[in-house]
Amino acid sequence: MTQFVLGEFRRALDDRYRLSIPVEFVPALEASGSCILAKERPGALSLWNADDWNRRHEKDVALVKSKMEAGRLQDRLSQVQLLGRLLSTRHRPVQLAAKSRLSIPEGFREFLGVEQGGDVLVIGAAVCIEIWKIEAWMVYLNDQIPQFVNLLEELAS
Repeated sequence: MTQFVLGEFRRALDDRYRLSIPVEFVPALEASGSCILAKERPGALSLWNADDWNRRHEKDVALVKSKMEAGRLQDRLSQVQLLGRLLSTRHRPVQLAAKSRLSIPEGFREFLGVEQGGDVLVIGAAVCIEIWKIEAWMVYLNDQIPQFVNLLEELAS
C-alpha cells in the first residue's frame, strides 16, 4: 500500500452484508483494481490492495511449495497440512462495488461475527484496512494502547 492508511470509522452492514468503505480509504485499495479480504483474528478482517498482498505473501508461499517439492518438509507434513488449510480459507479476492461498497462473503461473515444491520469499525492499520466487530476491537485496543508510546518510539528510532 503506497499510502499510510489511518483513521477510525463506524459503519453498519446492510441486509446483504455490504459495507461502505470510507472514502478516505478507497484510493489505497483501488490502485490495483482489486482487493484481498483476509481473516486476521476472531472478530477482525483485513482488506488489502491486491498488489500489496501478493508482494507480501506470494514469495513466502512459493518458498514453502519449493521446499515441499524438494522433499525438505517430509518430517513436517502436519504443519504443511495446517498451512494448507489456513491458506485455503484465510483470504479471497474481492471487488469494491458501486459507492465503494464491499460485500462480505459467507465464511468471512461468521468469522467477523456481526449480524445484518450490525455496526463495525473500519480501522486504518497503516498497511491495510481492518474491519472489526466493535466488542473485539475494544478488547484489542484496551490491551494494546498502553504500549503505544513505546511502539512509536521503537519504530521511529
